[in-house]
Amino acid sequence: MKKALLGLLAGLLLLPAAFGQPLRQSVIRADQVESPLLGGPVDINVYLPAGFDAASDVKYPVVYLLHGLYGTYKDWATTGHMKDVVDELIASGEIVPMVIIMPNAGDPDIHNNWNGYFNMPGHPYEDFFFQELIPTVEARYKVYGDKQHRAVMGLSMGGGGSTVYAQRHPDMFSSCYAMSAWLDSSVREDMEKDKFYLVNKAVREHSALDFIDNADDETLARLRTVKWFFDCGDDDGLMDLSVALFQKMRAHRVRSELRIRDGWHGWEYWHTALRLSLPFASRNFAK
Repeated sequence: MKKALLGLLAGLLLLPAAFGQPLRQSVIRADQVESPLLGGPVDINVYLPAGFDAASDVKYPVVYLLHGLYGTYKDWATTGHMKDVVDELIASGEIVPMVIIMPNAGDPDIHNNWNGYFNMPGHPYEDFFFQELIPTVEARYKVYGDKQHRAVMGLSMGGGGSTVYAQRHPDMFSSCYAMSAWLDSSVREDMEKDKFYLVNKAVREHSALDFIDNADDETLARLRTVKWFFDCGDDDGLMDLSVALFQKMRAHRVRSELRIRDGWHGWEYWHTALRLSLPFASRNFAK
């Protein structure tokens, strides 16, 4: 009986904000976004801070946190332990309370299933992100719907996706933080023409480095309205891409920050990167 009462009390403390009660503590909520563009629902995880109340007029800034190749939307919550990090940063005052959206864009079976954040034949993911995901999030959750309160970040494939999204849609994001970013790719003609080939081809066609090389003055001016941060380990095979993009942006007078820290392409690095990326986003939200 005592255990049952304790379980009931715990459940009451976690009543979802959708029922009009403010959250007593933060939660990660599993949700879905219906996507006619992609032909079905897309899974997302949503971090809601303590105090989030769907019935109040209080709105929160929002971060779109993207996963990498071989991963799914669950990775940041499970392997990355993002909830613990976000809770600590909010409690210490290092970041403002925020809503964090972790959308699915892949599957560990990269050869047979779609992966990636760009439009590909039969899989218009970038269109989904901007035309369906963001409007749904802003209608469903109490978040601001403007550039000044929206940020994008991610690791590896998600770091490259974040960078290109902010390049192609600089009016949408106040900041971009790219961790170990996959910013360009090579495509060999002898590669098997499977889903992994298609995502490689899409990364090559959406090269973040080529984008800077081809940017006109108007585009460069718009890029300067975004705060940029590139973070990569010194033992990471993708490090040279981050360095090259930083140098190209500096040459075009688009200010960005670059950190080459001790580490490689793995979760130990990305877990610590959260402690840098979230304060960066928070500092660049409109006060």
